Amino acid sequence: MTPNAARPLPARELGAAAMLLQIVRRDLLLAMRRKSEVLTSLFFFVIVVSLFPLGIGPELDLLRKIGPGVLWVAALLAAMLSLGRMFAPDHADGTLEQLLLSPAPLGLLVAGKIFAHWLVAGLPLVLLAPLLGLQYDLSAEALLILLVSLLLGTPLLSLIGAIGAALTLGVRGGGVLLSLLTLPLYIPTLIFGAGAVEAQVSGMGAQGHLSLLAALLVLCAFFAPWVTTAALRIALE
Repeated sequence: MTPNAARPLPARELGAAAMLLQIVRRDLLLAMRRKSEVLTSLFFFVIVVSLFPLGIGPELDLLRKIGPGVLWVAALLAAMLSLGRMFAPDHADGTLEQLLLSPAPLGLLVAGKIFAHWLVAGLPLVLLAPLLGLQYDLSAEALLILLVSLLLGTPLLSLIGAIGAALTLGVRGGGVLLSLLTLPLYIPTLIFGAGAVEAQVSGMGAQGHLSLLAALLVLCAFFAPWVTTAALRIALE
């Protein structure tokens, strides 16, 4: 059995919630076996964010202006590094076919995989961002808004990225195509996420941007698993 092979799916009498929890647990265990891949995204995030203060110099006004955008772009790119691994290993070892035949709805299981991806690739960025934001002389209020905006925005990156990962599953050169598909869809999240911090820094208040981010999250949480499931079914046919 390969390292990516899924553990046996629960018996048919177990509920959908148990299936969801097992999918999340399984993906987290597999991620812990591939710690280097997880750490690569974190190191990339840290390096990209830290390069700008070193290159620009100690100009605090300029750093405060570019800080929110740099942090958000770095988080977006770091989250994208792991999108290709969301479904590809399971497709290679046949786990996706098992999920398709399981008694639980495939959309629910896909939602579990998306949630596990966010726990591994998104949540660490959320926790690390305020510490890195100190390099840009952001205030405590701005750092708090940065934390909240990333907490709302990084799940969007996983939800939207799951659609792109499913559409490019098994396609030669899928990594480049995945980037071309997802980057335009990430633009609203980037605008509202970075805009929330910039609005807080400028004294305008971040409530409007955060509300729009929350609305996008609710919308994508409802539609993205369904669209991803449809794309996976096409890829498995």
